[in-house]
Amino acid sequence: MSENIKGGDKRKQSLYFPEAMLQEIKDEAARLDRSLSWIVQRAWKLARVDIKKIPSVNDIGDDDPDD
Repeated sequence: MSENIKGGDKRKQSLYFPEAMLQEIKDEAARLDRSLSWIVQRAWKLARVDIKKIPSVNDIGDDDPDD
């Protein structure tokens, strides 16, 4: 599957955003004269290193004595 992504797989995918966030993305797309897709792809490229630092739900222990 990673070959498809790196090879430029252009299958459509639906993403859902809160209305206010979507409006901000639309506003930036208009300001930059770019597509919504370009904005989201660029945001991912800029943020992915930070996002990968977020622990997964599997990394969060459920043996917390305060629970």
